[in-house]
Amino acid sequence: MKAEKVFISKDDAYLFGKGRHYDIYKKLGAHPSKENGKNGMFFAVWAPNAAAVSVVGTFNDWNGDAHPMERMEETGIFTVFVPGVKTDELYKYLITTPDGRTIYKADPYASYAELRPGTASRTADLRGFKWSDSKWYDYKKSTNFYEEPMAIYECHIGSWMKHPDGTEDGFYTYREFADRIVKYLKDMKFTHIELMGIAEHPFDGSWGYQVTGYYAPTSRYGTPADFMYLINHLHKNHIGVILDWVPAHFCPDEHGLACFDGTCIYEDPDPRKGEHPDWGTKIFNLGKPEVSNFLIANALYWIKEFHVDGLRVDAVASMLYLDYGKRDGQWVPNKYGGNQNLEAIEFFRHLNSVVRGTYKDFLMIAEESTAWPNVTGMPGDDGLNFTYKWNMGWMHDFCEYMKLDPVMRKGAHHMLTFAMSYNHAEHYILPLSHDEVVHLKCSMLEKMPGYEVDKFANLRLGYTFMFGHEGKKLLFMGQEFGQYREWSEKREIDWFLLDKDLNRQMQDYVRQLLEIYRKYPCLYRLDDSWDGFEWINADDADRSIYSFIRKAPKDDAMLLFVLNFTPMDRKDYMVGVPFAGKYTKLLDSADTKFGGFGTGVPDKITAEKGECDGRPYYLKFDLPTYAGLIFSFKKARK
Repeated sequence: MKAEKVFISKDDAYLFGKGRHYDIYKKLGAHPSKENGKNGMFFAVWAPNAAAVSVVGTFNDWNGDAHPMERMEETGIFTVFVPGVKTDELYKYLITTPDGRTIYKADPYASYAELRPGTASRTADLRGFKWSDSKWYDYKKSTNFYEEPMAIYECHIGSWMKHPDGTEDGFYTYREFADRIVKYLKDMKFTHIELMGIAEHPFDGSWGYQVTGYYAPTSRYGTPADFMYLINHLHKNHIGVILDWVPAHFCPDEHGLACFDGTCIYEDPDPRKGEHPDWGTKIFNLGKPEVSNFLIANALYWIKEFHVDGLRVDAVASMLYLDYGKRDGQWVPNKYGGNQNLEAIEFFRHLNSVVRGTYKDFLMIAEESTAWPNVTGMPGDDGLNFTYKWNMGWMHDFCEYMKLDPVMRKGAHHMLTFAMSYNHAEHYILPLSHDEVVHLKCSMLEKMPGYEVDKFANLRLGYTFMFGHEGKKLLFMGQEFGQYREWSEKREIDWFLLDKDLNRQMQDYVRQLLEIYRKYPCLYRLDDSWDGFEWINADDADRSIYSFIRKAPKDDAMLLFVLNFTPMDRKDYMVGVPFAGKYTKLLDSADTKFGGFGTGVPDKITAEKGECDGRPYYLKFDLPTYAGLIFSFKKARK
């Protein structure tokens, strides 16, 4: 594409200084440009306290005297046009600090980076990719995402599947990954994929949570255009794309944002405000307009340039609380003496008002691990205006309950009922994420009690409860087939396990759960109120049995869930139901075809008249060991 002259106007500088330039990434960074009839690259960097800045790279043999940059007075922005520079050139900024030192920095706004362990930025041109995902956008505009199914597959590209070519890293490119992941997600019936570690980061072991290149899709898997291809291909196959996004902290590496111009411009110079002692990372100074602008424009960048459908915002709690992960003396109270980070609150409201106000169907998802109120509430109600919040409380209670020996579960019965008592407070996603299968927490399968066959039976049962519970769903890769080992970014997930019956049957079972979830509106249409959920018996602690109904709007089919969390068969078990008629068994986790202990539950059961569980009718059957049963039924017509 032909280049046009890129420049930074006084209006650009003014809006950036006010934190309101939402397209600032089109000005700062490196951009193809044309001046005086010559094609080249326009470079611009914000370094307000620098004594001098030059751009150095492969195009000038890294000569710091070749291309000095000119300072725009009162803005802290340095610019230069370098003729002849094309795409795919390595470059950095050579900054002379206020005290006379020289440091080399990667470009904070670079859209492409050198493959690690290299630390330079790369010139790139984001223009020219031909998108073909208009049908996906038409679908999104025509639906209300709160009333649609959302089953998210959390995935780390580099360790989902390794390339058989024998290379050291074994990474598939974005394009190669696209073909394989689309086929798998469609087969399994997931609706969305959440991609970890996309923004450029130097250390594989950080999983992408210590970022240096916020605007650069990691070069581990290819170019920005390759990443566009991946998203476009997912959209063409009706799969939404969510990215992990990390505004809570950034990488302290020398080539990154830390002490960028020799002073702390992205972080607060006071380590009590500017550092996470536990993580060894820097904290963004959100009170500085240029810093909040950097992050808000970055969120918009992923939407506008790469067509992503949502951002899962990492570690929101660490931003909201000034004392998060800190001891006395390691933090500074706010002006009112409290531990709430007032600047972070304002940042989230600003971010979400701009993003969600502009893109109505975009998903802003908070990983928030405390009871902070109104995370998904509107700003007028003192809310933060996120679309969804990860229900970390549900996740914790669920995992702790499932780990218990079945004989102990009756004493912890409340752990599976408590989440419904606050479910209406937020729009929730139920996450079983990568964080639950690392750092000696064990894989989901190995959390389960008993022998191997018991572990699988418990996990099938647990997933059945999860898919019946209100809230959208998220599973981390490998959980769908019962991975034994904890996850490691160094190897692919254990696909070889699919040669084993129990693992293959687990995958089949999860596929059936996902198919049922997407087929029946009662499982997703009313996800945040008692209008969509009704306990039949939440108090059968002695037998560790739960029963509930997912209710549908209008006359759609409803689903009855009966879950036996012990290895005890219950002969002539009775469960109350609201209507007469036939109840059709859709799924039975105890079925031998899924690796269960066996079942004698009929495919259809006729409700008998008689009070049970406070209902006028009941079903009677032999409830198998570790059984998760789903029955469909409709309201009796008068």
